Amino acid sequence: MSARFFDLRDDGAPDRPIGRASERLAVPDGEGVLYRRAFTPAERAHLFAVLREETAWRQQVITVYGRAIASPRLSAWHGDPEAVYGYSGLRLEPAPWTPTLRIVRERVESLAATRFNSVLLNLYRDGQDSMGWHSDDEPELGRDPVIASVSFGAARRFLMQHKKRRLRAELRLEDGDVLVLGGATQHCWRHHVPKTRQPVGARINLTFRWILTPQPLSSCSGKA
Repeated sequence: MSARFFDLRDDGAPDRPIGRASERLAVPDGEGVLYRRAFTPAERAHLFAVLREETAWRQQVITVYGRAIASPRLSAWHGDPEAVYGYSGLRLEPAPWTPTLRIVRERVESLAATRFNSVLLNLYRDGQDSMGWHSDDEPELGRDPVIASVSFGAARRFLMQHKKRRLRAELRLEDGDVLVLGGATQHCWRHHVPKTRQPVGARINLTFRWILTPQPLSSCSGKA
């Protein structure tokens, strides 16, 4: 792994149980933990195949710098009924949780020690599919959100750049890895998955979040 500005500390031995091989990221102005191989090889193969087959993938039209463009990947949004999410000019109404997504969420919540009520799925079909520079800092995510990113399939580069300081970092996210980012990471850093000319297979990424739901306003009694 290459991580120019991350201090990665491997906290265990090669024979650790699945999901215990963690690398704590000493991120300036943020927090992060990378769990290597959080799923067994059999689980990874099964989940990749099922998610690719059962998900209703769509190529969304997003707004970037005022221009409408086709998203350079396929995606889907699932979650609790109230977990409506918006980004890049989109308003996403959640599809229900599937049994497969519930299984993945349970594993991720145990690692992140927090709850999630929604997940954004992205399918990178090959090396020409990508994710542009952005931060997951929409108002409905609240202050200092915890975001958990799960990778299945081909390994891809994950780049990060500080918004105000000349700091960059690079991670290689592989099959079965879970990256948990918290603290001020989304407010101080942006990230992206670049295109590659190297021949790579398909990758499915699931990004779990907690969407804040609007609270009802207090009402006044009409009685005298």
